[in-house]
Amino acid sequence: MTQQTSTPPVWFRLPPGFHDVGADDRASLNAFAEALGSTAAQQELSQLMDGLDELAGHDVVHTALGFHPEEPDGVTTSLFSLTVRRGNQPNPRLAVARTALAIARSSLWTSADRRFIDLPSLLPCCLVAGVISVPDVEHRLFQARVATVHPDGLHLLLLDLTSASTQHAAAYTDIIEAVAHTLRFSDPAPGAPKATGTSRILEVLL
Repeated sequence: MTQQTSTPPVWFRLPPGFHDVGADDRASLNAFAEALGSTAAQQELSQLMDGLDELAGHDVVHTALGFHPEEPDGVTTSLFSLTVRRGNQPNPRLAVARTALAIARSSLWTSADRRFIDLPSLLPCCLVAGVISVPDVEHRLFQARVATVHPDGLHLLLLDLTSASTQHAAAYTDIIEAVAHTLRFSDPAPGAPKATGTSRILEVLL
């Protein structure tokens, strides 16, 4: 669920391997990265935390880090974020289409695919996914972005999943699409089951 009182309530579910995190958790995460004993994982996590710092003040209401084991002894990392913005377009389909088009036209993309998603809520939804090249970041990153609207007609929702593990682009795309399907705008029934099971990136399903 979203935590900020100035935004409408939104509930969603992340798969195994994702852990809620805020900008104040950087020191703890740096210690965790060192404990992993993987230089690549430490570099990825540092990049993701740098990105998390930059999200402050941009209407981001929820962030989470994903950690997924990778053979032989590695760990892939990713950053999930949910942004809730006031909309300025009364037509929800047009609002989503314009947002997705603006995302796809960003100069950061080196390659991107765009498609519409059919949600259980029947709200308009579009996914843009591909590889981005970020200034001052040595390696390219994978990013998947989902744009949809809140039923109140006043807010736009953006779900983002970013990772340095571009080789798992298809798996991360499946994850963000699955998360979008869990979006709810009223409190789910008490005791609703939480995601359990494996956290390996190629096996994660909601």
